[in-house]
Amino acid sequence: MRCIIVDDEPIARIGMKNLIDKVPQLKLIRCFDSAESASEFMQINKVDLLFLDIQMPGISGIEFAKDIPKSTLVIFTTAYSEYALESYEVDAIDYLVKPIEQKRFTQAVTKAISYHALLLSEEIEEIENIKTESIFVRSERKYCKVNFKDILFIEALKDYVIIQTDKERTITKMSLKQMDALLPDALFFRINRSYIINLDKIDSFDNNDVFIKETEIGIGAKYKESFFTILSKKQIN
Repeated sequence: MRCIIVDDEPIARIGMKNLIDKVPQLKLIRCFDSAESASEFMQINKVDLLFLDIQMPGISGIEFAKDIPKSTLVIFTTAYSEYALESYEVDAIDYLVKPIEQKRFTQAVTKAISYHALLLSEEIEEIENIKTESIFVRSERKYCKVNFKDILFIEALKDYVIIQTDKERTITKMSLKQMDALLPDALFFRINRSYIINLDKIDSFDNNDVFIKETEIGIGAKYKESFFTILSKKQIN
């Protein structure tokens, strides 16, 4: 499981890292000192498990947990036991009070691993039961079929998204984040806060923009590194 630590105390982050290193099923991919910085990372990186402090400057751990994807599991780590009830209201897997002993940590992680396995089995079953070449979206009081391979890009429009193909545009009530979760990662990439692009439809690009047909789309600063990494894997020179 890919996990991150979010804690404003450096010593606490080191202690948590030592606990994680003793569990082979866990892979620590990054540490953060604030919910804001972790949020930016999670927008473009998959995280399975979050070890989250509660009392931090800026956004608290409880508030942050309300906005993360449901597929990301949360284990709260805090010095204050009085937040336990609130933590379960946001569906936390467990609540660990510092200083955390290895045995208690292992118990919490075991629950997370078991629940993660259930989520994976549900995802596999869902994928097997749904045709992944297309999606149905509600537009103008009916459900319209859109083939993934036909999509050029998807643009955010307040509470709606515009799905642009060669032949037409379809507008549906959905956030860009919700739409992104429905699309195959191998084909689509969120290029900035307002656009998702079909990687196979890129006609050209430079350091700042991609060009699809007549449309020029800016590459967001926080998405740029991941974008060029993906392109390199597709052997685009």
